Amino acid sequence: MEDRKSLKKYAWLSITAALLTIGLKASAYLMTGSVGLLSDAIESSVNLLAAFVALAVLSVAALPSDKEHEYGHTKAEYFAGGVEGSLILVAAIVISVSAITRLLDPQPLEKVGLGLLVSVIAALLNLFVARILLRAGRQYRSMTLEADARHLMTDVWTTAGVLLGVVAVALTGWLRLDAIIALAVAVQIVFSGLKLIRDSLTGLMDVALPDDEVDIIRQILNNYAVDGVQYHALRTRQSGAQRFMSVHVQVPGDWTVQMGHSLLEDIEREVRLALTPIAAFTHIEPLEDPRSWEDLSIYRQQ
Repeated sequence: MEDRKSLKKYAWLSITAALLTIGLKASAYLMTGSVGLLSDAIESSVNLLAAFVALAVLSVAALPSDKEHEYGHTKAEYFAGGVEGSLILVAAIVISVSAITRLLDPQPLEKVGLGLLVSVIAALLNLFVARILLRAGRQYRSMTLEADARHLMTDVWTTAGVLLGVVAVALTGWLRLDAIIALAVAVQIVFSGLKLIRDSLTGLMDVALPDDEVDIIRQILNNYAVDGVQYHALRTRQSGAQRFMSVHVQVPGDWTVQMGHSLLEDIEREVRLALTPIAAFTHIEPLEDPRSWEDLSIYRQQ
């Protein structure tokens, strides 16, 4: 749990980066008057709000289990993805309104070169922080950090598109191209927001572990499926950083309790060594008892 508490430092890093990039991109907008750069600055404002949400969620997720949450609080991380996705959709609306206004009333751009330089610096800062957050998110299995990292990467690509649009306006003189690029940015981040919301809802629905991880568990079980030992009703799910699995193991009815217990302990130990963190729940049953095969469904009727 101490490792989970340390994740808050990455949220503070994201907050710091968001404040710096907002300042840089707002300066670029004020220098050039580009609505594309304004849309970029607005998305960075969403990054700041999302970073504060990440900080709050990571603080909750790091709390130890208690009487009301005996499996811990890591599932709170899914709320960060949902909130961040919603904030992105709000940003897309604001960007669209600004872009349509400028599309109807195009304005010339000023100080393009200096504005582009400032935006490039902001994009590089976001790229640097995003790589740090993504690496930490994968290492600690934190959906919050991964969502924040992918949002920052979206911001990097958004900035790249906006910069190309500003350059195109400067070269062609077609002022409405700036607003068109801003609208394209709005559409693009809508898809990013919807994906974050979808991933969040999927997590809240207790999605199973990835196929490659389930295959690891099955391989371990298959290694013990000898001398009359069988298994069924393997179920898995993930809750934030925590994995869960349960399985029923059938053994010959003449085995002693100690023999069955030792087998299950060996299986659980191997699963924990292969996939950490994971809570492994095993249930032993006599192979010859017909009732051992009546629990293939989680909703057993009798």
